[in-house]
Amino acid sequence: MARTDETGQLARQGSPFGTTPPNPPPGGGDAEANSRMPRWLPRAMVLALALVGVFQLGSWAFHQLTGLLINILIAFFLALAIEPAVSWMASRGMRRGLATALVFLAVIVVSAGFVTLLGSMLAGQIIKIVEDFPNYLDSVINWINTHFNTELRRVDVQEGLLRSDWLRNYVQNSATGVLDVSAQVLGGLFQLLTITLFSFYFAADGPRLRRALCSVLPPARQAEVLRAWEIAVNKTGGYLYSRGLMALISGIAHYILLESLDVPYAPALAVWVGLVSQFIPTIGTYLAGALPMLIAFTVDPWYALWVLIFVVIYQQFENYVLQPKLTAKTVDIHPAVAFGSVIAGTALLGAVGALIAIPAVATLQAFLGAYVKRYAVTDDPRVHGHHRGTGRGLIRRIRALWARRPGAEHSRSGGSGEGSA
Repeated sequence: MARTDETGQLARQGSPFGTTPPNPPPGGGDAEANSRMPRWLPRAMVLALALVGVFQLGSWAFHQLTGLLINILIAFFLALAIEPAVSWMASRGMRRGLATALVFLAVIVVSAGFVTLLGSMLAGQIIKIVEDFPNYLDSVINWINTHFNTELRRVDVQEGLLRSDWLRNYVQNSATGVLDVSAQVLGGLFQLLTITLFSFYFAADGPRLRRALCSVLPPARQAEVLRAWEIAVNKTGGYLYSRGLMALISGIAHYILLESLDVPYAPALAVWVGLVSQFIPTIGTYLAGALPMLIAFTVDPWYALWVLIFVVIYQQFENYVLQPKLTAKTVDIHPAVAFGSVIAGTALLGAVGALIAIPAVATLQAFLGAYVKRYAVTDDPRVHGHHRGTGRGLIRRIRALWARRPGAEHSRSGGSGEGSA
């Protein structure tokens, strides 16, 4: 019988050479395999680090190029706005580059003339305000002395202003901010040049850009891209043209009113009303009318009331007569959607977002409308804003309540008695 150890297993026989081989540890191969690092783990770690690095680099590049991307976006919408005019001239045999140059030259001439006219007008009004400032100050001082029994003089007020710390600090800050203003002016000119160049290339090379974009897409996708491009051109150009025309009409109408009331600065106020009222939807007319009302109030409080009445009447005329005819085939957006899109665009891109929000939303709405299936609306009173039973049912309830009033039975019995008599 063989020897056994303490665990009850048979003792191993000795080797023929007198040595006993060592016992291998139980499960040694599995432990060695588990302690070794998987082959895919280093590759996964390197890939994760690479992805994090690429994301950080892309985020840094995006923040550095945000200004350039916004300029390109503005240039793209500007190119879409002038695309109809360029295409019309190119279809008549003119080279597309020359047509784009002529359109840009016309836009630059009109813009320069408008800015020059407005600048000279505002400069003349500012000079007039400065010249008439002593008279305004004398009238204010006389009014204060009359109502509050004071003895103010214009010389004392002027000396107090000249010796005040507020004016000294303002002059110092203005002197130190001259360089900042100059840098901002140069930056604005460079930004305007960048937008002009990109918009020129987008408009002049529009067909080439569309061909390059469609060359990497299948035929079905190419048709969708070209359709979206055409919708964007129609909506953007139609929006700008219709808004410009309505701004001109609004400015002329308000100029006639302000000039008839002898309100000062009537041309500048008319331009202000025309621009602000059209490029800020829904509430733009009322915001633009606040400044003419304030100026008219300084002339005569009744003039301010007349301006308010005219602003309200003109807003209704514009909403229900003028705007539907001008924007029926260009930009058909609900006023609430237009106002919300302007707020969203302002929150995202500031003033640029406010300008391009409405044509962008109109393009998206028109593009989605081609793919959304619509059905016939059921003939239900609730669709037309009525509730069931509010017509005849309400009349029946009124008649029943009238019949139940306290003197109804007495009058009814009295009437039957007279009839029997």
